[in-house]
Amino acid sequence: MAKTLVAYFSASGVTRRAAEDLAEVTGSTLYEILPETPYTHADLNWTDKNSRSSVEMKNPDFRPPISGKFEDMDSYDTVFVGFPIWWYIAPTIINTFLEQYDFSGKRIILFATSGGSGFGKTVEHLKGSVSNAAHIEEGRLLTRMSKADIKAWVDSLNF
Repeated sequence: MAKTLVAYFSASGVTRRAAEDLAEVTGSTLYEILPETPYTHADLNWTDKNSRSSVEMKNPDFRPPISGKFEDMDSYDTVFVGFPIWWYIAPTIINTFLEQYDFSGKRIILFATSGGSGFGKTVEHLKGSVSNAAHIEEGRLLTRMSKADIKAWVDSLNF
């Protein structure tokens, strides 16, 4: 059986709950992607063009530093990567995470939470952060999904 990891970034706790449900349903290892400097409520104010998140998302090359590193990535075949949708794409901290590891031969399945937008161009923006030998695919928005709904989605993935 393939070994599966659920890695996630959660700024407000919504994505954390979805990741915990996904890890439980799949029997996966759970890993939280933590920024070196935690985001404050003010940092996440998307209506303030000078907030930390707004400034970071205006620069697609920005890579917020991550606190710590997952030490056992090589032993996983499938990695679910979760995040909140910011400005119709993944926060740039997800690029930081993806660029830290060699995902060659691994299946990366994205999942996200959102207050109203879809995946947008997320996959396109993340492909450059993994090697061509990795398979990255758009998954689902898990916002407000039950564990039964998550299980049905996972069962449809054939892994």
